[in-house]
Amino acid sequence: MKYVQQTALAVAMMASTLTFSSVALADGDAEAGKGKISACAACHGMNGIASADIYPNLAGQSATYLESALKAYRAGDRKGGMSAMMSPQAAALSDEDIADIAAYYSQQTPEFDGEG
Repeated sequence: MKYVQQTALAVAMMASTLTFSSVALADGDAEAGKGKISACAACHGMNGIASADIYPNLAGQSATYLESALKAYRAGDRKGGMSAMMSPQAAALSDEDIADIAAYYSQQTPEFDGEG
């Protein structure tokens, strides 16, 4: 029984660590991020609305999600159709750059022009 309690405690501690680290991800400076999106804007737009249907809209996405995705691209952990484009872009970004860009796009309003 003691083993089960110790295991449960260890799992709970690990889960709380993951939760706290997720919260720590989303602390970027949106204003600074606005000045760092020039490469992003070619596909994702200045306001986070993609220039073509093959690119995702970033406006209004969770900053935590965006930061996590960019870090995964940078580390080579995220694979898929766009990883060949995204990984080199993300590789040039610092943790601060990523947090700032994520903060900026998360604060944009996902307004569409009625098309798509």
